[in-house]
Amino acid sequence: MLPLPKYTKTANRPVILSGLLCSTTALMPFQPSLANSAEAKLQDSPKVVLDEAWQLVNRFYVDGSFNHKDWQSTRQSLLSKKYVSRRHAYSALRQALAELNDPYTRFMTPHEFKALTTQTSGQLSGIGIRMEQGDQTNVLTVVKLLPNAPASQAGLKVGDRILAINGNSTEAMELKTASDLIRGEINTTVKLRIGRAGQAPFDMKIKRAVIELPTVYTSFKQEGENRIGYIRLLEFSAHASEQMEAAITELESQKVDGFVLDLRGNPGGLLNASIEIAEMWLNRGFIVHTVDRQGKADDIRAHPTALTQRPLVVLVDGDSASSSEILTGALQDNHRAKVIGTSTFGKALVQSVHQLSDGSGVAITVAQYFTPKGTDISHKGITPDISIKLTSEQSRTLYSDPSLFATFNDPQYMQAIRSLQQSIHSYQRQRQNSATIPAQDKAETAQHL
Repeated sequence: MLPLPKYTKTANRPVILSGLLCSTTALMPFQPSLANSAEAKLQDSPKVVLDEAWQLVNRFYVDGSFNHKDWQSTRQSLLSKKYVSRRHAYSALRQALAELNDPYTRFMTPHEFKALTTQTSGQLSGIGIRMEQGDQTNVLTVVKLLPNAPASQAGLKVGDRILAINGNSTEAMELKTASDLIRGEINTTVKLRIGRAGQAPFDMKIKRAVIELPTVYTSFKQEGENRIGYIRLLEFSAHASEQMEAAITELESQKVDGFVLDLRGNPGGLLNASIEIAEMWLNRGFIVHTVDRQGKADDIRAHPTALTQRPLVVLVDGDSASSSEILTGALQDNHRAKVIGTSTFGKALVQSVHQLSDGSGVAITVAQYFTPKGTDISHKGITPDISIKLTSEQSRTLYSDPSLFATFNDPQYMQAIRSLQQSIHSYQRQRQNSATIPAQDKAETAQHL
């Protein structure tokens, strides 16, 4: 396993991740002699990609026994076959990786790899809208505009219908196809035919730009006598850390008494992001322990860089996975936060992701991680301090309308507030007591002089 990077991505090294994946690495060269074919012919052969993937797994995979499979024989089998197409070769590679019995070590086609890197990079080239397609009408409708993005600056509005994209009617178009047509190279233009209530259809040209995707959502809430900062983190993308820092700083400026950090449904993401965010809440203690296939441990410790010491509650559920569990485990084991909800997903593995020479990619499990107290959460997850499960009806109501999160319709949030109010009371009492001690000490010193 390569050393775990600390906060920065280094060129020509795999980026270490957990959960969602991204990024690229340098590749090891294909060895023509082992394939029993001419070198020139092999350069255009899908066997090049197969051998790149095999070598990477051979070098980095966390289980040196390869699930008790003869990995050398696997290579010989992959390179001895004749492939009629890249799709045929990709299928053979997937079958070989399936022998490891590890769903997180997997192959991605060029399209899948590009989609994944776009998602976890936290940005894309587009115009800054979110569209939905009606179940009955199939009409593409703008449901959200990102602030300061090209679409909002051009005058597009929520509720506008997109009737055509660059002259192509959207009447029978799939949502994914429409999204691909709207995205494109930075500084290029897309022409949309817009339908707006009370107006005749009209055309709008919008120049594409780099769009930073929001992954952190915040709100200030007055809950009884307490001022609460609510932060929902959707995934650990490349921009999650800076967005979290801005969120904490903004809520601190509003003089909140405590925080609710909502990780429900968060599938994970970049390991570095989870470490950076943990340090925004922790001044000391371990964040995570990782162990590679040689048994070498790497212990990551928090630095005194916390942005706040105010009481914190973390909300989790069965879909809180990977980097969400790393952050939750760090906050729970260091007694920095109460954890409320249901047991988390239970993914205690770290992956690195490598781009192959044809634009495809492979994700490889390179380490196992443990919480600061050494707990292995594999397949069992993190147990909340206070367990509260939503009924089927409550879950259906909540997830059918995201605006109901962090309201009285959200039982887990309401429990978080009850717990946080107790913590706020204790925190404020401790601060009052500590503020009076220096004055007492000073008076006693004066008496002894």
